[in-house]
Amino acid sequence: MEAKQVIQSALDNANRSIDRPLEGLTPEEILWHPSADSNSIGLILFHVTRSLDASCHTRLQNKPQLWESGKWYQKLNKAADDRGAHYTAEQVDKFTLDTQALKDYFKAVQNAYQEFVSGVTDEKIGQKMIVPAMGPPAKDGKPRPPVETNVGSLLVMGIMHMSQHAGEISYIRGLNRGMDK
Repeated sequence: MEAKQVIQSALDNANRSIDRPLEGLTPEEILWHPSADSNSIGLILFHVTRSLDASCHTRLQNKPQLWESGKWYQKLNKAADDRGAHYTAEQVDKFTLDTQALKDYFKAVQNAYQEFVSGVTDEKIGQKMIVPAMGPPAKDGKPRPPVETNVGSLLVMGIMHMSQHAGEISYIRGLNRGMDK
């Protein structure tokens, strides 16, 4: 089995792990959160989608994100510079958006990620690259230095990120609806 096939299989599983718990949810359920400072399914999905969009387009292809090129920030009524992360408790409490537009944005990013993976070669998977460090500044307030990685590692990181948040989405669904509902 080629590396590309392994990555494709993992991506398919990660996509299903997010798509499955979203099935049948109402907009209210997508935006429900267990407490004022807890994430909703919608906020988690927004975060995952923004992260995948940045990884797929900015980091892997040096292209504009769908967020910009597709004007998703307008469709979701968000600021163009909203990265989908590092919100305050107040921002988490007030987070809202059009849930159908969010699902459409997620589907567009899923498709773009899938298309990139389908065209990647084993040679490309091993290609080294330098990417800006992700996340907030270090504890001392200084920016984190860029990181050397490769295309395959960045793809795997995106898939792991999706999988981790898929568990959170499922958990919040269960908190809201109860077991197996």
